[in-house]
Amino acid sequence: MRENSIDISIIVPLYNEELVFEQLIQRLKGVISSTSFSCEVILVNDGSSDQTAELIEKICKEDNRFTGIILSRNYGHQLAVSAGLANVRGKRGAMIIDGDLQDPPELIINFYKLLIDGYDVIYAIRKNRKESFFKKKAYNLYYRLQKKISNFNIPIDSGDFSMISRRVVDNLNDMPEKSRYIRGMRAWIGFKQIGYEYDRDERQAGETKYSWSKLFELAFNGIFNFSDFPVRFIAKLGFLTVIFSLFYFVYNLYRKFYYNDVPQGFTATILAIILFSGVQLISLGIIGEYVLRIYNQVRNRPLFIIDKIIRKEESNLNNEA
Repeated sequence: MRENSIDISIIVPLYNEELVFEQLIQRLKGVISSTSFSCEVILVNDGSSDQTAELIEKICKEDNRFTGIILSRNYGHQLAVSAGLANVRGKRGAMIIDGDLQDPPELIINFYKLLIDGYDVIYAIRKNRKESFFKKKAYNLYYRLQKKISNFNIPIDSGDFSMISRRVVDNLNDMPEKSRYIRGMRAWIGFKQIGYEYDRDERQAGETKYSWSKLFELAFNGIFNFSDFPVRFIAKLGFLTVIFSLFYFVYNLYRKFYYNDVPQGFTATILAIILFSGVQLISLGIIGEYVLRIYNQVRNRPLFIIDKIIRKEESNLNNEA
């Protein structure tokens, strides 16, 4: 497939998805065979420990519509997507979907129509999620909190599932930040954007690879990368603590002079220590989140390292990004 003939690149990050791989490929083949525009599929292996890499290599050597990117280790979902974006050949843009088929690839046709209509970002909005009650409530709360405290509008209930124009792809590739939150970066870029509502399907096979710790890491990136609220919160918390302490001090003076029964000794001391220690630890933790991101950025390590790129008409390439 010649590079200048590709309209849309479909990016699919994969981590230990051998159970769903065959179904994924069949649905992708059905989609790209039915479109009036040309597509390539970029399968990114994010350091899988099962047979995902071998399956990617096999399909890419059989079908020139598929490109395989094998990362040197597991870098995480956001960097796997970034590796795909760095290798997009579609002249009109790219589509990002998850490999577990919760994001139906068949929507590419609907998204492409909106792209042709002049939208640079078509992001999917999840109307319904096939997940536990607790998880759905946690997602609901997080997205609304993020919208309230962000410095700009990040659409609620939208994930990475989207179609983006070529100029958005290029802008994302030019953004060198390490702690990536692609849906926030995508919103920050601007241009003409529109949401597309859909019902999110259940995972077709296997188990979710997003543990609670990874979800919290992603959530922190969404908050600390796109909001100055946490730092301002420290100042407000400190101010409230001082006010509380002054009121408590005045209260004790009042009790001393009018009732002569000021609380003495252990209880009041422990209360003060716990209160101020808690405030200090919270403040240090919030500042530490920003310092950690600065530290990761100034090291200037590559976002990811590619072991090899697999295309049918080309020999394997060793690359670093």
